[in-house]
Amino acid sequence: MPRQQVEEPFKINQKILAREVRLVGDNVEQGIYPTDQARKMAQDQNLDLVEISPTATPPVCRVIDYSKFKYEQKKKTRELKAKQTKVVLKEIRFGPNTDEHDFAFKVKHAQEFLREGAKIKSYVHFVGRSIVFKERGEILLLKFAQALEDLAKVEQLPKLEGKRMFLYLAPKAAAVVKPAAKPVAPDAKAEKKAPKPAEDKDKTSETAPATTDAAE
Repeated sequence: MPRQQVEEPFKINQKILAREVRLVGDNVEQGIYPTDQARKMAQDQNLDLVEISPTATPPVCRVIDYSKFKYEQKKKTRELKAKQTKVVLKEIRFGPNTDEHDFAFKVKHAQEFLREGAKIKSYVHFVGRSIVFKERGEILLLKFAQALEDLAKVEQLPKLEGKRMFLYLAPKAAAVVKPAAKPVAPDAKAEKKAPKPAEDKDKTSETAPATTDAAE
């Protein structure tokens, strides 16, 4: 079964069908040329004629090394993707009657999430007739936001949606802790000490071998 040919994102050389093109770039005299002449100019430099703006009149072309051009385009795309940070959203659930111990436990977890750069979606879930305590749920969420005010900013104040009241928090920039860099091992050569010259060939060394305690 023949391999499927990957379509090139740009027309190059013989695939450029326009009768004339506008040449731009540093390695040519810019202007409008018949396409055949533009191809010949590219060939004379062992380069390619690449159509970079097909919708222009006439189409705009450059004389470049197409393989190198594609590599640079892919490199830029990878760099843009690397810069795009994926937002992680962590959920923390409360009940309207959450006790102090459970509340403190959830605050501790939220602090860890925020330091890692995650956003927090916290909510109070009302079951059955507990919906009558929605004011209690709002107070609980506001207390939660206040406990995290050093690390987080409020993106949405408590809002009731059905049987749940939601609060959204986002980490403050200063709160996000970047992973620590691995310590650089000291140069082994720097640790070696030059042996002391022997004062007497018959004299034995009285220095006991050094011992180190292994850090656990």
